[in-house]
Amino acid sequence: MRSLYGRFVIISAVIMVISSIVAFLLTNIYYHVYLKPYNSEKILNYALYIEHLYEEDSELNKETYLQSISNLGFAIYMVDEKKQGKRYGEGFKKINISDEAIDSVLNGNVYNGIENYPNRLFSTGFFDNTVANSIGIPIHTNGQHFALFIRPDIQQQFGELRIFYAVLLGLIIVISLICIAVATRFVVRPIQKFTQATQEITSGKYDLVLPEYRKDEIGVLAKNFRKMAKRLQKSEQTRQEFVSNVSHEFQSPLSSIQGFSKTVKTEELTELEKHRYLSIIESESQRMSNMCKQLLTLASIDQEELTLRKEFFNLGKQIRSIVFMSEWEWQEKDLAIEMVIPYIEIYGDKNLLYQVWTNIFTNSIKFTESGKSILFEAEENELEWRIAITDRGCGIPKEEIKRIFDRLYKVDSARNRNIKGSGLGLSIVKEIIELHEGAITVESEIGRGTTFTIYLPKNREGMGLDD
Repeated sequence: MRSLYGRFVIISAVIMVISSIVAFLLTNIYYHVYLKPYNSEKILNYALYIEHLYEEDSELNKETYLQSISNLGFAIYMVDEKKQGKRYGEGFKKINISDEAIDSVLNGNVYNGIENYPNRLFSTGFFDNTVANSIGIPIHTNGQHFALFIRPDIQQQFGELRIFYAVLLGLIIVISLICIAVATRFVVRPIQKFTQATQEITSGKYDLVLPEYRKDEIGVLAKNFRKMAKRLQKSEQTRQEFVSNVSHEFQSPLSSIQGFSKTVKTEELTELEKHRYLSIIESESQRMSNMCKQLLTLASIDQEELTLRKEFFNLGKQIRSIVFMSEWEWQEKDLAIEMVIPYIEIYGDKNLLYQVWTNIFTNSIKFTESGKSILFEAEENELEWRIAITDRGCGIPKEEIKRIFDRLYKVDSARNRNIKGSGLGLSIVKEIIELHEGAITVESEIGRGTTFTIYLPKNREGMGLDD
């Protein structure tokens, strides 16, 4: 995967290379169009002035004069009629002038090698210190003819170099800024899409168009963003279903209470009928009270307000207490309660785990047919405690097992239509087990029963044990 950092490095390098190439090309164009003709004309004027002084002043020491001119920053090459040449100064690195050019100058013509010097890509011929790249003028003195070739010494041409490199640097900066502005658009565009996506999510739209095709961090972010949007959508749907289900669950007992209350108030009933209706009202009220407590428990867990108060306690003693407290329920159905629990001291929140065993046991009583049994088992392993509760009830369909821990989800219709429940008990069980960093599994077979198995890890740090 190409990282975003790598992409920025590559883009920056490409921008610098492109900017340098384009700037150099434009600088060469600037040189050939403006700077080269300007320098050619300037040097020609210098040469003509030197010629004028050389020819007009007969008393002037010619050798001294030419040497003085070379000391001022000019490279000079003088050729006589016999094609004998002499250099003044150290400027010329190569004597590459043709005989035809020398003859032309000796015959009175001006040679402009700077203007006619071949153009080269990525180079400025003006800075080549050769005789061919110079100005040649004829000089006549004392009946003799000379060809004088002159050009500025490159080491003395700071002015021209400053102009050249200033233009080059300026072009590099301008082109780089333009390229960066264009490249930034491509970098900012996906960020703008994420901004738009957040606004769509805020308005309840979850079908997002994001750059998931990218192979860098933006692409990974887009994929994770879409996953987050799907989870938010699912969470919103769950919330709406939860509110709808809670309203329905409260509406049912409220309707019963309201209806039977009116009946008791408005109709002449026997004491037996009144007692029966009042018992229903009491039962529905208790059901609503239990549901409120369960909702408060779930709310505390969701808001992380529930603090675990862990301690050591006897598991067998706690489960026997639950069995005793629920005795009237399981005895009414003539159920047999079996317990295979050795003496085990487990470490956890005693009150919350009490609710776990109670919720599962209550479910087992509901869905176990009369005359059958419920089995409690427990064992201690090296790293965890395992507690299993098995009923001999009607079982849970396989396709329903993965949803039984969802809030307000009930499979009562598939098991027993006459059994009422809030659908919150197993949700609370799962939340409490996860608070203890444990796990819960379900095994069920239609017509044979269901086993809930809880695994609680031994938290050695929390128990104060050393490895």
